[in-house]
Amino acid sequence: MGIAWSALVVCALVAVILGPAAAQRREVPASREAAQYSFAPIVKKAAPAVVNVYVRARVQTFVSPFADDPLFRRFFGEAFGMPQERIENSLGSGVIVSADGIVVTNNHVIKVGGATEIRIALADRREFDAKVILQDENSDIAVLRMEGGDGRFPYLEFENSDTLEVGDMVLAIGNPFGVGQTVTSGIISALARTEIARSAAQVFIQTDAAINPGNSGGALVDMAGRVVGINTAIFSRSGGSHGIGFAIPSNLVKLYVDSAVTGRKIERPWIGARLDAVTRDLAEALGLDRAGGAVVTRLYAKGPAAEAGLEAGDVIVAIDGYEVTDARTAQYRLTTRGVGNRARLDVVRKGKRTAVEIALRPAPAPGRDDVRNLTGQHPFDGARVSNILPGVTDEMGLEQEDGVVVLSVRAGSTAGRLGFKQGDVIVQVGRQKIATVIELEGVLKDKPQLWQVVVKRGAQSLQLQIPG
Repeated sequence: MGIAWSALVVCALVAVILGPAAAQRREVPASREAAQYSFAPIVKKAAPAVVNVYVRARVQTFVSPFADDPLFRRFFGEAFGMPQERIENSLGSGVIVSADGIVVTNNHVIKVGGATEIRIALADRREFDAKVILQDENSDIAVLRMEGGDGRFPYLEFENSDTLEVGDMVLAIGNPFGVGQTVTSGIISALARTEIARSAAQVFIQTDAAINPGNSGGALVDMAGRVVGINTAIFSRSGGSHGIGFAIPSNLVKLYVDSAVTGRKIERPWIGARLDAVTRDLAEALGLDRAGGAVVTRLYAKGPAAEAGLEAGDVIVAIDGYEVTDARTAQYRLTTRGVGNRARLDVVRKGKRTAVEIALRPAPAPGRDDVRNLTGQHPFDGARVSNILPGVTDEMGLEQEDGVVVLSVRAGSTAGRLGFKQGDVIVQVGRQKIATVIELEGVLKDKPQLWQVVVKRGAQSLQLQIPG
């Protein structure tokens, strides 16, 4: 067993010493002596660019007179009542990706609310303040810029995550449990995992390299010392590593880093079609030999999909040659391909495979009456809301097609204290069903003693009663 393991891992060292060509050959070592090696050269290259991210924030909490009401706590938690201030600290990891001090980490590492102070500690014990220049909750990516320094920070380059194969060796570098920088090794266990994703923007690399709390935001590197992913999550019932860890692919991370540095907004391509996963029953009904791919369930008139000739019932099984396992994988492939480009879709239609080319365009811009920032003496003060437009539906992964969706909530506002969140769909206020932001604004002019609100949050329908 030991010899077999050594034979596997020596190929990785060959990649570091002899370059990319040797890495592609993945040759078995010729002798036992050739299999004696260490990960040290890779670690020496990569570790200096992996940092600790310390976050300190002043957070307001609220003591509620309804705290003993289980129904109230279920929706609002502790977010309503008399304000109290406390200091909240968090610790995670990050990766320097440019010599001038650009650091990428997870959004959940820095998102603690309140007035936030972020401190970056390098492996050589230097420390710098940092500012957030981009954060995205859906993808769980945040980009920071260190302040000060000489502009010659150690940094890591991105590798094309599409070149990864199951079985490739990787190292995970971070600060688990706050014990200090730690390196663990393993292999790529799976690619394009979507089962644990919380949003349509999340697709993960799975690895058995040990990832634990505190590793979030750290680097997953290949045997050339390049970043192939940002460590993000673990599957665990105990809080510790069980050999199932997840990282955001480097191709998606690089997209956000480039956006942060250039100041260009990330636009996810809108193809003008609703995509769903193919279940076993659906696969049988469509004459497919297996359950997989993304089925077109709805087309928008004059959208790119309709123009390309896609039809309802078509199953997208590959994009630009990469397998599509479900709708989220399709969205990931289109996002990394980028607005302004074209993509080749391999499609199964009535049992026959065909290919179409589709233009990747941004979603139609909302009209003047589609989006509102709500203010006033009502539960939604501080919420930015929108009609459920095709582009919004795709980007936020909404199943609901009727109502008004919450795009964002201002910290400290009434809506924030009440616990409303991005993605909540307001479907009814009082006896009035809500179809547009205009209708919502109209009904919020009332001043009832008790607000009765129905909100869809994912698969849940929440019926709320809020004092006026």
